[in-house]
Amino acid sequence: MTKIRLPFHRSFQEAEIPESMLRAVLSPHCHYSDVQGNGFAEQRQTVASALDNPLSAPRLEDLAVGKRSAAVITSDHTRPVPSRITLPLLLERLRRKNPGVSITIVVATGSHRSMSANEMRDKFGAAVVRREKFFMHDCTDNANLRHLGQLPSGGELWLNRHALEADLLVAEGFIEPHFFAGFSGGRKSVLPGIAGHASVLANHCAAFIDSPRARAGCLDGNPIHEDMLFAARKAGLAFILNVTLNSDKTIRAAFAGDPEAAHAAGCRQLAREVAVKRVEADIVITGNGGYPLDQNIYQSVKGMTAAEACCRAGGVIIMAAGCCDGTGGDCFYRALAEAESPGRLLARIRGVPQNETPQDQWEYQILARVLSKCRVILVTDLFDAKVVESMHMLHAASLRKALDMAMAMCGPDASCVVIPDGVSVIVDQE
Repeated sequence: MTKIRLPFHRSFQEAEIPESMLRAVLSPHCHYSDVQGNGFAEQRQTVASALDNPLSAPRLEDLAVGKRSAAVITSDHTRPVPSRITLPLLLERLRRKNPGVSITIVVATGSHRSMSANEMRDKFGAAVVRREKFFMHDCTDNANLRHLGQLPSGGELWLNRHALEADLLVAEGFIEPHFFAGFSGGRKSVLPGIAGHASVLANHCAAFIDSPRARAGCLDGNPIHEDMLFAARKAGLAFILNVTLNSDKTIRAAFAGDPEAAHAAGCRQLAREVAVKRVEADIVITGNGGYPLDQNIYQSVKGMTAAEACCRAGGVIIMAAGCCDGTGGDCFYRALAEAESPGRLLARIRGVPQNETPQDQWEYQILARVLSKCRVILVTDLFDAKVVESMHMLHAASLRKALDMAMAMCGPDASCVVIPDGVSVIVDQE
């Protein structure tokens, strides 16, 4: 027997698999080892070194000289950006040669819900929350949005005015494979991060999600990425700090400087580190990286796409995700729960025009696509099994139970592939 261990909520799920079943464990060596991640001081030094040596841009402290105001875009509770380390360093650099600069921290919620007070303190630290000026982006708050013309896709571009009105616009984030934008980080801080609802919907339309270029690790020819890049340029994003993370969410590498040059450098390095060769199997077991990335079903769709790439048609995907925050959205939930079948839902979505894209369509489009090809068992003991089952998935309270269910469905000779963290790999399908 081979023991497997997957990140789950704030801990792990474990199970044993017969060696005769297991075809591969697809986990980049840089993410999975028994070596403890970098310590706090080492992580700070990694970030400081990147800020000392920005790519294709002056140092941030020099950019801030003479500026009356600055805005820093940061990620919300759904992203594991280590802001307790990165944000204080960015703020110190902004004030180093301009101590009087007025700084607003804009929380890039995209179309997610606002953060709670506890989530703010947990993510940024109580002292920073108490001391600094934060603004929670709301994509539906038209009074705090400004129109900047038309996106390459044809959609209207609306962005947060607090970011646009600052003399200097900066963003922090992290880079990981993204299931339809290619990679996270960089330009995503602007679109969808601080964009208006109409802009997010246009960028995430059915035709773009359906594009073969809209997949993890792909930027060239990706229509979603092209819209995002355009939005970041129009916003005047001048400087970014992006990091890549180890499996324990500690900082592995940092990239700072020009938004496009720094992001591209980070994506190139990450792609070399996390690419895995596709191995097909009857059963594919995966996770969503643990908390906060697995806090709801909506976010867990991301990890399912890596499993989808390896699962044979008609096979079984086992997704271990805590889902402590439930489904992740009422529109997302109802689309699946009210659908006659995933296949019929997918066919209907593909006929929806760009300018009629409803909230969360992109996420349930991808989940419907996965469910049209494979059966999905969601492993959680933190959320209601009946809700999971109403969304055309199966439920198991443990990884061991899910594996028993999958083996019963696929037969005694079933093959199995394990992708311990489905959001952190790029499956090379060529």
